[in-house]
Amino acid sequence: MPGDFPNMTMSQALLPEFDNEMKFTRKALERVPDDKFDWKPHAKSMSLGRLAGHLAELVGFATAIIGTDGVNFDKGEYKPLVAKNRAEVLEAFDKNVAATHEAIAGATDDHLRQPWHLIYQEKKLFEAPRAAALRSMAINHIIHHRGQLTVYLRLNDVAVPSIYGPSADEM
Repeated sequence: MPGDFPNMTMSQALLPEFDNEMKFTRKALERVPDDKFDWKPHAKSMSLGRLAGHLAELVGFATAIIGTDGVNFDKGEYKPLVAKNRAEVLEAFDKNVAATHEAIAGATDDHLRQPWHLIYQEKKLFEAPRAAALRSMAINHIIHHRGQLTVYLRLNDVAVPSIYGPSADEM
């Protein structure tokens, strides 16, 4: 496969990025202190525990992108992960990472080209090929919330892990 990029499938191109981002996300989740699960930087913000749980469940959202034609939040099927501690977050995260890795690996280019949509309050908020949905609604969304999580960690004097290079705590 190295040097054979023109012959790569979309899933082969997506998997290294997915795996790398999940490795970095797990590093951040491993640092979430159990005694700060209820902490919020602002009244309108998610709690630290809810944010960690959201990251763990977002990985599973990627599996839904591959396995469905779309998600309609109006149906009330979404149940947020309510983890009590870091161990529960990591367990859900690891389970979702394994399932999503397998789903991406098994997806054909034709399947990843098919449209996928997101509906909320009777409006189609998003529609794109599954490959674009994976990148935008899953991977980029996870990266966004991981960034929030690292700010939460910093504000609680928890060492921030290095991600794309050294952090101020790991120089």
